[in-house]
Amino acid sequence: MPDLIDNPASIDTRRFILAQLIYLAIASLDGYIEDTGGAFDWAAPDEEVHRFVNDHMRAAGTFLYGRRMYETMQAWETEPALAAHNPITEDFAAIWQAADKIVFSTTLDAPVTRNTRIERTFDPAAIAHMKAAERDLYIGGPDLAAHALRAGLVDEYHLIIAPIVVGGGKLALPAALRLPLDLLAERRFASGMLFLRYRIRELPVIVRA
Repeated sequence: MPDLIDNPASIDTRRFILAQLIYLAIASLDGYIEDTGGAFDWAAPDEEVHRFVNDHMRAAGTFLYGRRMYETMQAWETEPALAAHNPITEDFAAIWQAADKIVFSTTLDAPVTRNTRIERTFDPAAIAHMKAAERDLYIGGPDLAAHALRAGLVDEYHLIIAPIVVGGGKLALPAALRLPLDLLAERRFASGMLFLRYRIRELPVIVRA
């Protein structure tokens, strides 16, 4: 990884940014990735959606996670039975295991999966340098994504909407954030799920009360 810089905005990013930083989330129609009880089983993709996600994420070179999201996703390597006997889930497990993982945590002692390292702080300059890559980066989890969105690092927001209203819980996007978007693509699935791909038009503007 290149040396860190103090002011990433001062660099001509057209010359070195090749990869996109993408925030992918599955959310309810009212914008939550978890309900008030912390459950998200209602967001489980069927085979059609799972196959789409697999193909969508093959280009991923690196996944960026907070501790909680990493501890959820690590099962794709540490619990082989999760993916066994299903070619679609086996495919996803292989994609996930092959990619690099960076976990931002002040409490996690060591990773339990391969191709994984821990960073103690979220450094926007370091993330900007990670985008000097040939393969896209995916950021998972709304808390970590909020830092990247507020820093103007996220290039695209990919949302899979589940056909359900849960009434509350953990929001997919942070509050008090205005985010101008351009719709690039959409796809409907037989289950009623809907994929929306947005490009972020400009740096986010924080709206303060």
